[in-house]
Amino acid sequence: MENEGLPAVDGNDLERFGPAPLYERIKRLIVERITVGYWQREERIPSENELVRDLRVSRMTVHRALQELTREGLLVRMQGVGTFVAPLKPESSIFEIRNIADEIAERQHNHRCDVRLACEEIATPTIAAALSLAPGASVFHTICVHYDNGVAVQVEDRHVNPQAAPSYLQQDFTELTPTLFLNQVIPATDVQHVIEAIAADEKTALGLDIEIGEPCLRMVRTTWANDLPVTHVALTHPGRRYLLSGRFSPAKG
Repeated sequence: MENEGLPAVDGNDLERFGPAPLYERIKRLIVERITVGYWQREERIPSENELVRDLRVSRMTVHRALQELTREGLLVRMQGVGTFVAPLKPESSIFEIRNIADEIAERQHNHRCDVRLACEEIATPTIAAALSLAPGASVFHTICVHYDNGVAVQVEDRHVNPQAAPSYLQQDFTELTPTLFLNQVIPATDVQHVIEAIAADEKTALGLDIEIGEPCLRMVRTTWANDLPVTHVALTHPGRRYLLSGRFSPAKG
């Protein structure tokens, strides 16, 4: 084991990080233990109760330290399960359409999709414009939350042109993601990506199990198939859990 021969955390360890506030010293101790490999990526660390006992500090102090490290992306806290060292941030490409279930499977993790909304509705002026639809036209609307090993990593808020995929709402998106279905029935010939940084509103925070106002990355994708608008989707990721990346070769003059 990586931590074999290393001592367990102890209240005396905190003296090395003085004279910083106590919660800050606890944070530094946890970061040190992760850095030297005492706790590995995705490994469970001691519980609040265990840290209170071993460090001989108050629960409030330990709670603040763990909460701040979670907001900073170093830890992941799962209700009723425990606190874990965060995995390396998964990456999603900005230059191709990837199925998030495949991305998660490539990391040998488990994907789960929770469908929060699936309906036909009148398009808002913004959505109608994005899909080149007439005012008052109908669109299909789905909202899905995607989980990586039980941790929410993406809220997918998607509108689909019914002309492009008439059977869209008949699919079971807990088994087949919207991205995979659309790639199969009407592959995109043109794609537009817009990436923005946002602060989580109440709805986003609830979907991603994060604090309101927490930084997020949002990719807005619009696709066409031979000039037919297909879908307009906002893919929102918690900033501390996700990276958007891309590699390309500029044309040589």
